Amino acid sequence: MRQYFIVLSSLTLIFTLGITLLLDKNWSVIFLIVLVISILGYIDMFQTKHTIRRIYPVLGRFRYIMEELRPKLYQYFIESDIDGRPFSRIERSTVYQRAKQELETIPFGTQLDVYQEGYEWMCHSMSPKAFEDLDQDPRVIIGNRDCKQPYSSSMLNISAMSYGALSAQAVEALNGGAKIGNFAHNTGEGGISTYHLKHGGDLIWQIGTGYFGCRDEKGNFNPELFSKNAQLPNVKMIELKISQGAKPGHGGILPASKNSEEIAKIRHVKPHTKIASPPYHTAFSTPLEMVQFIQKLRDLSGRKPIGFKLCIGHKAEFISICKAMIHLDIYPDFITIDGGEGGTGAAPQEFSNYIGAPMLDGLAFVDNILNGLNIRKHIKIIASGKITSAFHVARAVALGADACNSARAMMMALGCIQALLCNTNKCPTGITTQDPKLTIGLVVEDKKTRVANYHKGIIKNFVELLGASGLDDMKNLTRSHIYKRVDLNKMKTYEEVFPSIKPGSMLQGEIPEKYQFDFDHSNMNRWGLTTNGNQYI
Repeated sequence: MRQYFIVLSSLTLIFTLGITLLLDKNWSVIFLIVLVISILGYIDMFQTKHTIRRIYPVLGRFRYIMEELRPKLYQYFIESDIDGRPFSRIERSTVYQRAKQELETIPFGTQLDVYQEGYEWMCHSMSPKAFEDLDQDPRVIIGNRDCKQPYSSSMLNISAMSYGALSAQAVEALNGGAKIGNFAHNTGEGGISTYHLKHGGDLIWQIGTGYFGCRDEKGNFNPELFSKNAQLPNVKMIELKISQGAKPGHGGILPASKNSEEIAKIRHVKPHTKIASPPYHTAFSTPLEMVQFIQKLRDLSGRKPIGFKLCIGHKAEFISICKAMIHLDIYPDFITIDGGEGGTGAAPQEFSNYIGAPMLDGLAFVDNILNGLNIRKHIKIIASGKITSAFHVARAVALGADACNSARAMMMALGCIQALLCNTNKCPTGITTQDPKLTIGLVVEDKKTRVANYHKGIIKNFVELLGASGLDDMKNLTRSHIYKRVDLNKMKTYEEVFPSIKPGSMLQGEIPEKYQFDFDHSNMNRWGLTTNGNQYI
């Protein structure tokens, strides 16, 4: 191919140059085009980084062009309504329509294969409740006996997304929507910015391993800075981030291109550098110390609701935390369960695809352990992980959640088109970028209303689902209300798939066999499972 290029480019150059000099000077334009193409070809031949370009001069460049166009062509012209990933077109369209308050009904019946393994549905009743007679805004009080400032939480709130990962306009629109709709906005681990405070929406301040917004010069936890920010009136709850579903065991990543002077000041770091949070906390090193740290945060915050967020990994470690709670008689006000299907702006492929328990499995496990140890009464559970519809909320509630958080659906309410460019600072909708040429397209006044509309639509449809099931209170929604097809001729309720545990049964020694190993190898004085040969110690 290289020889063909040399011969063809040489002959074409000689021909066009001859025509230009001997017949018509207008051919000089064609000669210059051929010359530029030839130069590109020789550059391709002599460069050493790209094999395809080196073997196929000029033509090899089209491979990169097609790779750039492929996701766009696939999304708009090839993918069906149910095939898109991470979110199908049906899921995305539902969010867009509710955010814009456009037609949200579908014609001609479901496109889902109801006989496919994994299909799920919710039981309805022959005696449904009238929607008008039900509570139109179901809420959850978060705060146990040690909390002096309990928070009345919506059933659906905005999940953790930091300023830095998101643009200032996106943060403003999310918080403005939370203010309009009376729900909460999780700051993410990047700290509290002026954009979080500008519109007065309720905040859940997340504290990650980097302690952004409450760290000293060495990156360690700073009690004074924490207390100052925690007692802001907008901050309604504080969430200690242990891990997140999209990259559990891996710290948060902020690319250098997004780390502006302003963001660096908020986070107390150097600007224009890649910021990678540590994978572990330095403020504590054992389950016991973690529970004691939660109490410390509670005291420093003026006794606001304090909880922690994690994706389930070693089940023994969560049981160790529960043992530490019982031993110290200290309980968080809430626990947020994230799933391996959760989203992020930037994560290694292996962490996003293969680390961490899915949300449904983690949620059922946590609810079972808290119930079995008879400490569920102290703690509310929040589910977070790919929640876009009212059915997703109902499914999570049936498994034990008291409320839900959503991140990517809220981004779609802002206008996210699932371009999958969150980690490049080139988001075409101005949401996950710090480039002012892109963020100018996101109009806060319009988008905050869309966020509020989407939230209102989800809550409305959730209440309607409750009514259709013959229920007048979400507390009566159980695992027996959700069915799952496990093969063509067999279906099971969630109660059969995820058997529930009687309150206090584990304290009586009634530990199911599937949890026995984890109980045997849990230790509130250390993390993880260590081995000596084949023996766990």
